[in-house]
Amino acid sequence: MVKTSELEVAYKATTYRVYLSGGICDLRIGQACEALRCWLETADCEQFSIITAYNPGSQPTDEAINAERQAQLECELLEGNYEPYAGQNVPDSDAWPVEESCFVPDLGPEDACALAEDYGQNAVISGGADGVPHLVWIEASEK
Repeated sequence: MVKTSELEVAYKATTYRVYLSGGICDLRIGQACEALRCWLETADCEQFSIITAYNPGSQPTDEAINAERQAQLECELLEGNYEPYAGQNVPDSDAWPVEESCFVPDLGPEDACALAEDYGQNAVISGGADGVPHLVWIEASEK
């Protein structure tokens, strides 16, 4: 399963900023974050995911529509008994806008992908207790 290199490069050229109790963590795919690892350990959390409803299919979408979709995602997470924390996906290049996202402790990659698929996403960011974020492609988005 090969993804377009351009899309993968774009995901990897993004800082995944999460606003946790106690501070901000700037995450990069494949790079350990000691502050996040410590937070996860303190929270007794084994896994996490970062998910957004912005720009489905990696297609630029109207800001009002993005905000409405993101609010729906946050409600769905809360209804599922998750505790989402605010986040932002901040691209290295200004060719793509900053996207609001949710950092969700205890949300594993399978459930994150299923939820993200409902919002037309190509991938999510997930990781374990080591605090290393990984790019996880959503199978249904493959063409």
